[in-house]
Amino acid sequence: MMTERELETLYTEYMGKVLGYIRSRVSEPRTAEDLCQDVFEKTVRYRDRYDPDKASPGTWLYTITKNTVLNYLTRKRPAEEMQEELTEETASELTDGSLPEDSLITAETLGELAEALEELPEGLCDIIVLRYYDDIPLNVIATRLGISYGAVKLRHQKALKILRDRISG
Repeated sequence: MMTERELETLYTEYMGKVLGYIRSRVSEPRTAEDLCQDVFEKTVRYRDRYDPDKASPGTWLYTITKNTVLNYLTRKRPAEEMQEELTEETASELTDGSLPEDSLITAETLGELAEALEELPEGLCDIIVLRYYDDIPLNVIATRLGISYGAVKLRHQKALKILRDRISG
């Protein structure tokens, strides 16, 4: 369990890094600040779960930060993007009155997707988030992660297969 002093030190040392990480993944400054606040609220709320034998304080905080951002992206952003994409122009382009296949995502499907993403191993989840939420090409992801393009491509395919299996099965 973390003491008040350790929590204060954690906040002082990592607040800028946490906010920077969140801002690199969330475009709205206010939302990024809100998520940063959520991260530090969680550190206080869950401080009794911290185990120094399992992770350093920075690693523990990074995990909380990554999960907070991932939860935001999987629960909020797809719904917002769908609403923006389903404009009157898109609807008028449809000749038979049906929606495009990509627009048939329901709230239930989004919930399943969020759960499936949370179950993905960290490296695979990061690739999916970078590729589909940040719209970064696989070759750029490879450079950012410091691994080969082939490895990123294989991990991307593996992650998609896992997600498909979990959602359809």
